[in-house]
Amino acid sequence: MTQGNANKDNNGEPGSFIKDYAPYLGLGLQLAVTVAVMVFLGLWLDDKFNTSPLLTIVCSFLGVFTALYNFIKTVLKSGK
Repeated sequence: MTQGNANKDNNGEPGSFIKDYAPYLGLGLQLAVTVAVMVFLGLWLDDKFNTSPLLTIVCSFLGVFTALYNFIKTVLKSGK
């Protein structure tokens, strides 16, 4: 493969590789940010209502389930 063909897929269109995989590029970051935001929300709520660690645990699980739901939904939608 020459350097001129590095950005071309089998169809010969430059940049189509990025178009094909663009929906997947931000999924890991989105998953991590969702979980982190929910953990910090739980920590803040625990501090505010003095319920440590109950709300941190609840918000953490909600964050993980929400992040996984969005991840799976995006992957299935992109696969069609």
